[in-house]
Amino acid sequence: MDHNLKTKILEILDRHRLMSVATNRPDGWPQATTVGYVNIGLTLYFWCRPQSQKADNLTRDSRISLTIADDGSDPMTIAGLSMAAEAKLENGPAEISKATSLLYLKFPVHGPFRAFDHNETLVYRVTPKVISVVDYTKGFGDTELIIVDSD
Repeated sequence: MDHNLKTKILEILDRHRLMSVATNRPDGWPQATTVGYVNIGLTLYFWCRPQSQKADNLTRDSRISLTIADDGSDPMTIAGLSMAAEAKLENGPAEISKATSLLYLKFPVHGPFRAFDHNETLVYRVTPKVISVVDYTKGFGDTELIIVDSD
């Protein structure tokens, strides 16, 4: 992956706190929800309740689509990401601890984030497979598509 493009992706990931995640429902319809996230490089993490429809959907099918974008008043300043990715339940205590420590930095206690019971919350690790970088500052509809290597 081009270094400048990877830098742009990481800047967008680091600048935002929310993403829309679409999972696959049992009836075939997509279900989109908004979740908070953190990232370590290109790997993203989000949290949800075990009883949620999102968790049920991910148990059947780990494929997701997600979006992260700016909401500027000038449409020609839109910059964001769209990804096809795989969301897997994270079970590694060290990885969960590292992601959760980032969560508290990105969502300070006095911010909009509400604390949760770690025993009643699932942590998902999101691995991008395809990333589309949207950057309207380069022109309306400008996108670059990247197939992410497993490296």
